[in-house]
Amino acid sequence: MDNQELLQLTVKAADDKRAENILALNMKGISLIADYFMICHGNSDKQVQAIAREIREKANEKGCDVKRMEGFDEARWVLIDLGDVVAHVFHRDERSYYNLERLWGDAPRVDVLSELNS
Repeated sequence: MDNQELLQLTVKAADDKRAENILALNMKGISLIADYFMICHGNSDKQVQAIAREIREKANEKGCDVKRMEGFDEARWVLIDLGDVVAHVFHRDERSYYNLERLWGDAPRVDVLSELNS
């Protein structure tokens, strides 16, 4: 599975659990951490955990190694490291505080939702 397919997998998994404001940033040449960041949020602790769990399960089904998942128990900001794709699942209240979109404002956005809906 290439990076683009892995990104689409994380977006679809998040969308399946009704994540809100899903976006992806192309981090190539900007960060050494990953090629893509997927950012979304849920409206409750339970929804944040459901989104994170779905991403992990879908990745495992496709044979993708989840390198690390942090923040799951607290459900405020769950980071799921899939190697070249890092998913950030926020609780609604935390997303605006950390504002990764602004922090990484020089990273181009990837239009992942139009591909998902087509």
